[in-house]
Amino acid sequence: MDRLYTPWRLDYVTSKKADDECVFCRALDGELPDPLVLFVGRTAYVIANRYPYNNGHVMVVPKRHVASLVELNIDELNEVAALTQRSEAALREAYTPGGINVGLNLGKPSGGGIHYHLHVHLVPRWVGDANFMSVIADTRVIAEELTTTVERLRPIYERLGQGVS
Repeated sequence: MDRLYTPWRLDYVTSKKADDECVFCRALDGELPDPLVLFVGRTAYVIANRYPYNNGHVMVVPKRHVASLVELNIDELNEVAALTQRSEAALREAYTPGGINVGLNLGKPSGGGIHYHLHVHLVPRWVGDANFMSVIADTRVIAEELTTTVERLRPIYERLGQGVS
């Protein structure tokens, strides 16, 4: 059997985080946001996924700690939708994918790893991408370093965000 070692995931898969230790709430704590934060709006933000399913995998996250769409007020809902749209544009510009999976998992049974803080996933996809490895070899192949993803996307978000409140 072949093995692809990903030692950076050990901390993630072995940690037991309580709901009150929300990674999405912590991402904006302090003077500087998490280095993976790509854009911060008024009620929501965009962050690169630390454990991506594919190159360019980003998430749109409301700032307020809520678990479902029905808990969002209209301003939050509108900004989450607008940032999801902006993320599609940024990913298309940066990666020219053949498609993009957009989705969210509501509640623990839906498969969400962080089910207690709503977030929308955007995952670029290409015909013939390496995600077959997940099915046949239980392995993820990510062709780009996460820091490169952030360097590639952040200027696009900054440009797309100009003039938008």
